[in-house]
Amino acid sequence: MWQSSPPGSIYDYIRVASFSIGPDGLIEQWSRRAAGLFGMASHEAVGRDPVDAFMPAELRPEGHRRVGEILDGKEWTGLVPFRMPGEGGAHGLAEIYVMPSLTAAGERAALCIVVDVRALRHIETDLAASQAIFGQSPFGFVLFGTDFTVVRANQRFATVFGGAADDHRGRTVDDYLARPEAERLSATLKRVLETGESVTDLQLIGTAPGDTGRRHWSMNLYRVHSGSGRPVGIAGLATDVTRRQIAAREAASARRNLALLNEAGARIGTSLDLETTARELLDVAVPGFCDLASVDLYQGLLSGDEAPPGSGGAPHGESGGGSAELRRVAHASAVVDAMPAAVSGITAPGPAGTSPALGSVHRYPYGSPCAVALRTGHVEDVPGDGLGFVQSTLAVPMVAHDTVVGLVQFSRTKGSEPFGERDRALATELAARAAVCIDNARLYRREHERALILQRSLLPPGDPEAAGLDIACRYLPGNTATEVGGDWFDVIELPGHRTALVVGDVMGRGLRAAVAMGELRTAVRTLALLDLEPAEVLSALDEVARGLGTPGGGGFGGGGGAQWPSRVAHKSREADLSEVYLATCVYAVYDPVTRRCTFANAGHLPPLVAEPGQPAQLLDVPPGMPLGVGGEPFEEVEVELKEGALLALYTDGLVESRDHPLEEGLQAFRAALTAPEQPLENVCDHVLSTLDTGHGEDDIALLMARVQGLAVEAVGDWRLPPEPRSVGRARELARSQLLAWDLDDLVDTTELLVSELVTNALRYGEGEIRLRLLRDRTLVCEVWDAGLVQPRRRRARDTDEGGRGLQLVGLLSAAWGSRRTPRGKTVWFELPLPDGAPAGELSVEQLLSMY
Repeated sequence: MWQSSPPGSIYDYIRVASFSIGPDGLIEQWSRRAAGLFGMASHEAVGRDPVDAFMPAELRPEGHRRVGEILDGKEWTGLVPFRMPGEGGAHGLAEIYVMPSLTAAGERAALCIVVDVRALRHIETDLAASQAIFGQSPFGFVLFGTDFTVVRANQRFATVFGGAADDHRGRTVDDYLARPEAERLSATLKRVLETGESVTDLQLIGTAPGDTGRRHWSMNLYRVHSGSGRPVGIAGLATDVTRRQIAAREAASARRNLALLNEAGARIGTSLDLETTARELLDVAVPGFCDLASVDLYQGLLSGDEAPPGSGGAPHGESGGGSAELRRVAHASAVVDAMPAAVSGITAPGPAGTSPALGSVHRYPYGSPCAVALRTGHVEDVPGDGLGFVQSTLAVPMVAHDTVVGLVQFSRTKGSEPFGERDRALATELAARAAVCIDNARLYRREHERALILQRSLLPPGDPEAAGLDIACRYLPGNTATEVGGDWFDVIELPGHRTALVVGDVMGRGLRAAVAMGELRTAVRTLALLDLEPAEVLSALDEVARGLGTPGGGGFGGGGGAQWPSRVAHKSREADLSEVYLATCVYAVYDPVTRRCTFANAGHLPPLVAEPGQPAQLLDVPPGMPLGVGGEPFEEVEVELKEGALLALYTDGLVESRDHPLEEGLQAFRAALTAPEQPLENVCDHVLSTLDTGHGEDDIALLMARVQGLAVEAVGDWRLPPEPRSVGRARELARSQLLAWDLDDLVDTTELLVSELVTNALRYGEGEIRLRLLRDRTLVCEVWDAGLVQPRRRRARDTDEGGRGLQLVGLLSAAWGSRRTPRGKTVWFELPLPDGAPAGELSVEQLLSMY
């Protein structure tokens, strides 16, 4: 069999046969296709009556009538049921086309064309289904030929790209898409045609005629074959997925925004530092949200002003106004290498093309988007940079608790998607989170500075100095957030060049403990100025602590003060306060003349002494009860210290922690003092670096003093009998001693004041008189007697011949006072050593004040 038409023609699908009927009504010719259709060979069919051979018996009369009409010259077309020969022959339905014909002799005959109706109906059904799918599909359907031109397109495709469906025949992909997309689709069509592999969800971007917006299509491509399997083209099913793309983009944007917010919550505000928080904000925003960003904070906020930052803008109509001063504290860029130099910063407040440098202070002009954002608290759009590099900028005020603390700017460069409404909301949220952290950092800085001021006001300023002592000290608060605590130390100068050394520890931590500590420290200083014995100081301090620990208390003897009404809330607060004001304390008084130190302890750790060439030892000082407990007296211990000995007072934070018991800490402390002859500052550093202090668990206070007693030649000590001539003797001794010390300028004043004190001792005192002169940083004169009556300064009447001695002492001395002793009292005065300048003389007003 040969053919010139390509395979896959209609005749490959439709079963068509032919046969002829002679003038006698019998089959004259029988084709091979007829034999295949009816299952009867030619030799079996030729010469037979077709009606009798194929039609059922009940239809034969009508069949003979029709055949007669055909032989009479009438054409006929119709459906004829037929039966295969044999008992089990299959039944069928044939569509027969009968055309009358003439034989060579001029006799009438007929040519019959037979079509299998079943195959024809299948083809009609397939065509109808194909037409319905192709024409009625809601998706764009297009068939490309093997030359990649459009062979057929449905109406949906034509609706998108204009015209009727037939108008698209012969078009190419270049008629629908821009060059990059058209080239990509052409390459895909070629690959599908060559390989036969289908392609699904090919994403294409283009614009429909008359529409300026970009459209997104998803296209499925597959190769189409003929019945013989020959490729005849590529079918494409295109779906407009623009809305889906927009929804996907919005969903991706929402996921990105949520991820950014989650990251912002984790990364912004990790420290309580303003600049660090600003940098953390930009680390989150760049490049995840924008390409460029900067943060400006109010200068007043950075400098610690108490008042909240104001807008600082001038009223409408005024010139020269603008925002309040801001400082550029952070900036970040993801495109710094490609950024023009003129726009290396963002949104310059100055001339075009300039930007504040990092750390610089600037203002935004009144009416500028940035100034408006700061003034209104709303996001403002900022125009581009004029060079086409920055295409979109948001000026976002940083608002915390209804207060604007600064401004953050987010910028996107050319090529990035401009900011949308979702981006504005995200930018506002990012700025708000950072603003809260910055405001917290501002509040922390303010409270931290106040706490530091409080702590420093409660501790001795600078390096304490004392006669006969070299002193070094350290304080480490356990609360590193506020740097305040309940431990304290103090160095108090007492009359006679004596020194009180104090170390205490309030039970509790933080600011409340620091306040309690301050109250107790003030009480200690007040009691020390009364020049009481150490045990008496602690007894009085115990009363003060108990008074402070009860509502309404706070004075001497306040331990049993008035109580609040017995209500539960008041009792709870009373219990809290009582716990806060429990404290331990060690109080020591050192006399540089005798190098003797008297200790009293209120539940504190024992002092430690390291003498030259000897291992450090803990002093056996009875601990007593903590302050605020009451009920038990305190004991005193007097110890004579060797020259060069090292005395250490400390709190339990130095030697005790959760990692080791107290005994191990004390042993480690003793071992750390192996070289007490080193400079005291070095010794303190060595102790803190050697011991496992567990810093952060508890406050640490360390007070170290090296004993340096007054030299023998710096002390003048005499005893005088209780008789009038002792006054003159006292003047002579004082004059001789001052001349020996080269203190000629103090001779006259000292003689006068010594004469007054010795005279008072003779007049109001009892027993032997003792005169002592001490020379150190100042000159101290002491007059001792056995009388218990304390001197009292009073104003003499105009007619009185005496009574002005103590007034004179007060006018001529730098300080004076009296104190009790175990066997009487001591009256003293102090004079500054001359510095070479002429001594000042009493004014007329001072002299007249005595009368």
